[in-house]
Amino acid sequence: MSVAQLIDPLPRDRTASPHVSPEAARLCVNASSAAAGVSAPPLIHARNVSVFYGQLEAVRSVTLAIPANSVVALIGPSGCGKSSFLRSINRLNELIPGCRVTGQIFVGGRDIYDPQIDPVALRRKVGLVFQKPNPFPRSIYENIAFAPRLQGIRRRADLDAIVEDCLRKAALWDEVKDRLKAAATGLSGGQQQRLCIARALATRPRVLLMDEPASALDPIAIAKIEDLISQLKHSITIVIVTHNMQQAARVSDYTGFFYMGGLVEYDRTATIFTSPANKRTEDYITGRFG
Repeated sequence: MSVAQLIDPLPRDRTASPHVSPEAARLCVNASSAAAGVSAPPLIHARNVSVFYGQLEAVRSVTLAIPANSVVALIGPSGCGKSSFLRSINRLNELIPGCRVTGQIFVGGRDIYDPQIDPVALRRKVGLVFQKPNPFPRSIYENIAFAPRLQGIRRRADLDAIVEDCLRKAALWDEVKDRLKAAATGLSGGQQQRLCIARALATRPRVLLMDEPASALDPIAIAKIEDLISQLKHSITIVIVTHNMQQAARVSDYTGFFYMGGLVEYDRTATIFTSPANKRTEDYITGRFG
């Protein structure tokens, strides 16, 4: 099965999860695309997803739909399962010994856990940026060019164009364009994180997963990452795990609150932060526990 098949439209599904309000389910299914109010089905649809580490059930029967070209924030206390769920969207949990995932996750209408799906090809289309920046011990240029080379791109002019395009999209080009041969590890923490985002963009993903991408950064670097997220969502669907409630409110269109492995509530971000339907959601976002 080709990677291109991963971006086929999802079939419409109007069945609401018991964890998701009917209104949120309707919004997800009928969410407007970036193109002038055209209705679009969700790009990502998780159905009854559970994640186990041995006998421990870290994620319990999560169902939610994510519209294309939106930002979805996953919030909740540490250990509630949000990062485990995030990693299940590009099958990275498979690399953890003893971990297994049940249920279905559709990306572009294809069940990504279908045996015919190549997980490596999937991860090119569903990238992941980790909490701690992890640049390759190579030059800034080679960090971006690495993946395109693996995909068979060899012409220097083509690689140059990809490197510049990705660094511009990550709002890093103007800061590094005169030192592309310098070691990536010499960049500041915020620059390294934006480099990792640029590196993920080099495979032209449809989805970008972010696991607390700004938690270790200073306020200026955090603002740049948030601005970047707002710009990228016009062409990429973004799912971000964050413990920063203000950040979730600023950057996301939808928010899901996880607690003890379950999805307690999922709705438009404005609704979650102003009139949550569940008392546990209200208690968490107001700092009464967490």
